[in-house]
Amino acid sequence: MLLEVAAIETFYGPSQALFGVDLNVREGEAVALMGRNGMGKTTTIRSIMGLAPARMGSITFAGKSIAGRPAFRIARLGLGLVPEGRRCFRNLTVRENLVAAARPGRWTVAGVHDLFPRLAEREGQYADTLSGGEQQMLAIGRALMTNPRLLILDEATEGLAPVIRRDIWSAIRTLKQEGQSILVVDKTMAELLPVADRCVVLEKGRSVWHGTPTELTTTLQDRYLGV
Repeated sequence: MLLEVAAIETFYGPSQALFGVDLNVREGEAVALMGRNGMGKTTTIRSIMGLAPARMGSITFAGKSIAGRPAFRIARLGLGLVPEGRRCFRNLTVRENLVAAARPGRWTVAGVHDLFPRLAEREGQYADTLSGGEQQMLAIGRALMTNPRLLILDEATEGLAPVIRRDIWSAIRTLKQEGQSILVVDKTMAELLPVADRCVVLEKGRSVWHGTPTELTTTLQDRYLGV
């Protein structure tokens, strides 16, 4: 197992946000982390990455416990995060954003340009002059430049135009086909479910359902994911 999260409980000050979350990702697998707004998806990712450390439970990556480690050390182990809100370095160019976090491996600037040709066209532009969709592509490219064993995408296409969403989902499918391990959060189930090997559903800070996309029936979607 590449990533194993077992019974984690996470707090923000005195307020408890996670009450026992379990999930795992195998090598080469894409797992969808799902749930309504405010159910703990982002907090789960923040706990995995050490940005909101869990007080209870265990988090293991590639056989090593990462609970309690600082975020930069967790990233160096091979976890690449595309955070909610993108958070590109606004005063750096596209190329500078990509090389700022680069680590040796198969992903290079040229490889990112092949995946997202728009970034090649805008290589010398500052990140704050890009559209929201282009910034999301840049955030994904920046994470890939760390050459991660596991790519984590929080709200992969939220608020983006349909044409940009299409390009990003196409890139995610390409990554999956190439064997990249992926943990992804998104609300567009029509695009998310075909990519996922398995799904984990959160409700009120707890993991309440695990299964394959074909097992996620309309009844379950209405129960756990409906408005």
